[in-house]
Amino acid sequence: MPDQRKKGDYPAQPASKKGKRKKGRISRKRKWFYGLFFAGALAVVAGIVGYLLVILNGERILAANKDVLSLTEASVVYDSSNNKIASLASVNRQNAEFSELPELLRDAFIATEDKRFEEHSGIDMLGIGRALVKDVIARSAKEGASTITQQLARNLFLNQDKTFFRKATEASIAVALENQMTKDEILTMYLNRIYFGNGIYGVKLAAKYYFNSSLEDLKLWQMATLAAIPKAPSYYNPKDDIERSTQRRAVVLTLMNDQGYITQEEEDQAKAVVYKPPGEFNSGSDRNKFLTYVDFAVKEAMQVMDMSEDEIRLGGYKIYTSLNATAQQTIEDEFDDDSNFEKSPDEQKQQAAMVIMDHSDGSIKAMIGGRDYVRKGLNRVTVPRQPGSSFKPITVYGPALETGDYTPGSTLRDDKKCYGSYCPTDSNKNKYIGPVSMSQSIMESRNASAVWLLNEIGVSKGVSFSGKLGMPLDKDDRNLAIALGGLSHGVTPLQMATAYSAFANDGKSVDAHTIVKIVDHSQETRYQYAAAKPKQLMKEQTAAYMTELLQGVVGPGGTGRGAAIDRPLAGKTGTTQHGISGLKSSYNRDAWFVGYTPEWTAAVWMGYDKTDKEHLLKKSSSAAAALFSKVMSKAMKDVPKGSFGKAPSEPTPTPPASDAPDQVKNLTGSYDPNQMLVSLRWTPVEGDGISYRIYRKDSSQAEFSRALDSAAAGSADDMNVAPGMSYEYYVTAYDSKSGLEGPPSARIAIEIPTVEISPSPTPGWNDGSGEGNEGNGNNGNGNGNGNNGNGNGHGNNGNGNGNNGNGSGNGNNGSGNGNGQGGGQQGGESTSQPTPTPTPTSTPADAGGTGSGDGTSGTSSGDAAALPSVPAESTGP
Repeated sequence: MPDQRKKGDYPAQPASKKGKRKKGRISRKRKWFYGLFFAGALAVVAGIVGYLLVILNGERILAANKDVLSLTEASVVYDSSNNKIASLASVNRQNAEFSELPELLRDAFIATEDKRFEEHSGIDMLGIGRALVKDVIARSAKEGASTITQQLARNLFLNQDKTFFRKATEASIAVALENQMTKDEILTMYLNRIYFGNGIYGVKLAAKYYFNSSLEDLKLWQMATLAAIPKAPSYYNPKDDIERSTQRRAVVLTLMNDQGYITQEEEDQAKAVVYKPPGEFNSGSDRNKFLTYVDFAVKEAMQVMDMSEDEIRLGGYKIYTSLNATAQQTIEDEFDDDSNFEKSPDEQKQQAAMVIMDHSDGSIKAMIGGRDYVRKGLNRVTVPRQPGSSFKPITVYGPALETGDYTPGSTLRDDKKCYGSYCPTDSNKNKYIGPVSMSQSIMESRNASAVWLLNEIGVSKGVSFSGKLGMPLDKDDRNLAIALGGLSHGVTPLQMATAYSAFANDGKSVDAHTIVKIVDHSQETRYQYAAAKPKQLMKEQTAAYMTELLQGVVGPGGTGRGAAIDRPLAGKTGTTQHGISGLKSSYNRDAWFVGYTPEWTAAVWMGYDKTDKEHLLKKSSSAAAALFSKVMSKAMKDVPKGSFGKAPSEPTPTPPASDAPDQVKNLTGSYDPNQMLVSLRWTPVEGDGISYRIYRKDSSQAEFSRALDSAAAGSADDMNVAPGMSYEYYVTAYDSKSGLEGPPSARIAIEIPTVEISPSPTPGWNDGSGEGNEGNGNNGNGNGNGNNGNGNGHGNNGNGNGNNGNGSGNGNNGSGNGNGQGGGQQGGESTSQPTPTPTPTSTPADAGGTGSGDGTSGTSSGDAAALPSVPAESTGP
């Protein structure tokens, strides 16, 4: 029998599993320990190696570029002919020694830009850690952690792309700078190199420019204002934007208080100071003559290169622009001529802005932001203002033509009418004339008919059309007031020029730009302008109709006739009422003229920066039109003349079919004033059965049409021409046998001189003209043509004497006296026309002739017929 197990006896057991588990656990702990130890050691080694590489990389960069510590290469701007027009050198800089920098000034920059500046060695690890966490959360490299030393490194060497690689390079240079320079030297170099806006570099010159103060005399609020600027120089400098500068100054003062540099009382006192710009400042440097254009181009370069202004100006770039030096110099000269502007009652000048662009490609040819742009630094080309009636083509006539239901000859209604609580009024002398053609409505800038038309097509169409032309309207602008340019926020001259460019460019979009190309110091092209594919913003027919309408505005009787120049022109005037509560005055707030030739488009704005009852425009849009004319006639003197609908170049010959006649050569032409015809001559084309087709168009037509045919071998006469018109011609050869037409000849242009024709006297009236005498009645300010002259009819000759004009007229078999009413209303014009009447039973007075003079009211007796004068327009209520 098997052995019995005694109590307490236990069978033999195998080795304990628990012991093995304990031993295995100890072994795994050791592995973890050794793994962590070696990983940590490896990390330390990697960190040391990485740090050494950072230092070595920075030392290498500094060694290879020692000159950057004392020399900066300036960028250069060129015009469209590749001539240098500006150097962006830091000429506006005055270096300060460390001893010249007040301690509190240094504290202001340290508190704002790098509060651990005295503690780190070029890199703020705490700041980097904080920025890294925020970047991870944001999933992008948005948060900066640059120390003052890193900012100096970036200023010296690097561009602005926010990548971790760039940060590593920047850090390596910063560490090297810390190894080679003291903290005081680094801070001094930083304060001497940073950009403070308006072409000013370094804190020493900035103190003089913004406060007319030396460094040692700066007050706390001024120091905080300077420390606020480098974050965004064009955004936070006090001359360009006092409000933003004041807000940023408050942030700096709070940081200084939090870090123990100033007390709460000092903070509050410094925050309360209101900045007042000092007088004219002369840095002693040679400022660029074309400063508006250069500054605009620099801002555009910042966008296309994604760089800071400092990096663009001091990066050694060659910036090629579309600037036309002749046009720019012309604008500068005319804006320097005080006679082009109204005299202000005090130091606030009447201001203006103008921009010129080539609407074929959107290139900006010239620009000026104000009469004192150098001092102000405010580019009014980009400042929104109320456009007045210059907006009518954009919200009324353009969208109406686009519907296809209207043409320039369509009849509109010009009636006194309210639309709910909105009651637009005509500012014309002869108001509410009932039926009126679209061409007359825009030519005379009638308000009632413009509002009527917008109401007919719907406000939404006007809003949509404006948005297509680059001027989206506010939600508060969904009303009929936009017909007269009454907007919530206004539009800029640049926006208006761009919008009108679409009319001039066959309805296609235009991309306004100044930069053509940017090349770096190694001659590598860093940016090349490439225009986006144009969008068809409206029908070509709409653009052609609009050009036809706007040509009438600058013709006789139009509100913009003062803008006329020696080439085809289309354009529109605009004025806005002062809008000052309780003030009864016909003076205006804004005056515009926007127009285009076949080659260029330009916009002119006039007004005051701050409008009040003492600062209003008296001359309305006539002054803006006159300035446009003065500038454009000189600016375009070297630009080949074109015609609307065609480029100013010879037509491209069409390759003839194998049997088609050859191209007609040597086309010439001349005007014969005796026979009143155009005589054309050309070299005949060889071949039998050849006849010739003559094509012609006048300055108001967009396309050529076949005017006549000629069987003669080399000559033709065009008798269907009118005085004062200009015509273009080309000729083709036609083979009657093959039915083929040859390519067009070169074009020629013929000007027909204006002929003054005096009609034979007609019993009852005689049109007379003369300079007006001051009229009886209430004297008023007017500068226009009189309407009804006084008639003294005796036989066939009479004298007209009106308040606003005097003329002569023929009596009608008797005598009569009339005292006409003349009144020119700011740029108005009238043309007196006789109205045929039946043989009277009594003896009426004659109709007076045209005239000009002063006077606004008078009395009239007798029957006189004359068309009303056409005043400059104004917006509705």
